[in-house]
Amino acid sequence: MVDIRELASGLQFPEGPVALADGSVIVVEIKRGTLTRIAPDGQKSVVAKTGGGPNGAAIGPDGKMYVCNNGGFDWHEIGPLLLPGNQPADYTGGSIQRVDLATGAVETLYTACGPNALRGPNDLVFDETGGFWFSDHGKTRPRDRDRGGLYYARPDGKTIREVVHPLDAPNGVGLSPDGKRVYVAETHTGRVFYWDLKGPGEIAPHSSPNQGHLLAGLPGLQLLDSLAVDSAGNVCVATIVNGGITVISPDGGKIEHVPLPDPLTTNICFGGPTLRTAYVTLSATGRLVSFPWPRPGLRLAFNA
Repeated sequence: MVDIRELASGLQFPEGPVALADGSVIVVEIKRGTLTRIAPDGQKSVVAKTGGGPNGAAIGPDGKMYVCNNGGFDWHEIGPLLLPGNQPADYTGGSIQRVDLATGAVETLYTACGPNALRGPNDLVFDETGGFWFSDHGKTRPRDRDRGGLYYARPDGKTIREVVHPLDAPNGVGLSPDGKRVYVAETHTGRVFYWDLKGPGEIAPHSSPNQGHLLAGLPGLQLLDSLAVDSAGNVCVATIVNGGITVISPDGGKIEHVPLPDPLTTNICFGGPTLRTAYVTLSATGRLVSFPWPRPGLRLAFNA
């Protein structure tokens, strides 16, 4: 196990870490319904109250934070672990939100794509043109669950397209270093797929059922959460049950696992002066940790 440094604890299911140039890290607290800033000295401060269930987050071309809001969960405490459950009784839908980090003001950009409501938006990534890919994981109820998909939208609040549907609980989303491939991790299947891109928001169809290519599938009981791509093009995907980060080479031929002390390791981002620091959310135990990464991470489009 790597030598980790605990940056913050007592968080209410942290996810969506975004490392900022000043050394702070912004995370969502899904149960609390907030964006929370973790200062370099570990001090926590609420940036904005989003309500619902804020999940993935990313800086957009206007410097504001864009948030996938999954609409919330029922919550369960099992010993020291906090676990998300089914769609809650007060669920009103999923959305894409925009947050002004200076004022905390929250806008709702999207709640639907055409006639179809967003159910549980989960993770997002901006491309160089200022558009963003995002996954809709869907919601689970006692006897059924939604079929998810992959979407592309612009930050104008007017342009959104369903690109791939259905997917099985799509979660993490990332782009290759050259921007010519979009990756998606499916939670329950333990698989990472990719689609070659013809242009912004346009995939090159493939003959498979979901029009994509299988990068890798993990054996046994391993579920996948959010992901980040490093500068070598490796897909670094947070892994549930077998808690840690699974590192998959761009050709899918090499798979390594970095174990971490939380069965619900949910997300990773890269920061620091040379992007060689991995910031990881250990959600069930409510912690943000960091440790050195052997390669620089991939610099995200609008995160200076």
